[in-house]
Amino acid sequence: MALIHHTTLKPTKVELLTTWLPTRPWYQGGPATPELTKAGGFRLDDPEGEVGIEFMVATDASGPAPAAYLVPLTYRGAPLDGAEHALIGTMEHGVLGKRWAYDGCHDPVLLAELLVLLQGRTQAMAQSITDTPDDEVTHSCASTIETPLSTPTDTTESTELHTTDSKLLRVHRVLHPTPLPPQEVLGHVTGAWQATADTRARAVFVTLHAPSGS
Repeated sequence: MALIHHTTLKPTKVELLTTWLPTRPWYQGGPATPELTKAGGFRLDDPEGEVGIEFMVATDASGPAPAAYLVPLTYRGAPLDGAEHALIGTMEHGVLGKRWAYDGCHDPVLLAELLVLLQGRTQAMAQSITDTPDDEVTHSCASTIETPLSTPTDTTESTELHTTDSKLLRVHRVLHPTPLPPQEVLGHVTGAWQATADTRARAVFVTLHAPSGS
């Protein structure tokens, strides 16, 4: 069970993402500095209790239209070997000390727990409350999933990985509100965020697809 510490972070997660997001190929904003708000998301528990796992939705008001991004994050107490390219930045945590924040699509712990979630063998947890399920997150999977996953590839709207049996796992980085996943997918995770002061939005966060040509 992940323990949520209500303490200070320097810099904050949003401050780290303000610098990092514009470097991503799926960032939709213009040249202006992102105007980010942490708008939602959920957490997963690391069975070993060592790595923080968060799927954050950040909304950006800097462009001509509001945008919402899904940013899977991991937080570690030491650098992850071989993942320098995926480091978003470091933070000073008021309780835990120095933390290394990574793009979670490159972290094997997050990917393993995401597959467990897809297959219904764990539960999404509330983003900011200890030991509380997040009932807004839905998931299903009609297929087995072979691991390990390939090296992540970023596109203009998602991050894609392949399993050893050639299925495609797609992490949707640019979120488009929709109530249901496409019918043809083998599996999915959907979630919600605060789109406006009085509006909750839902979208597909992750989808699993059959091998090409099948």
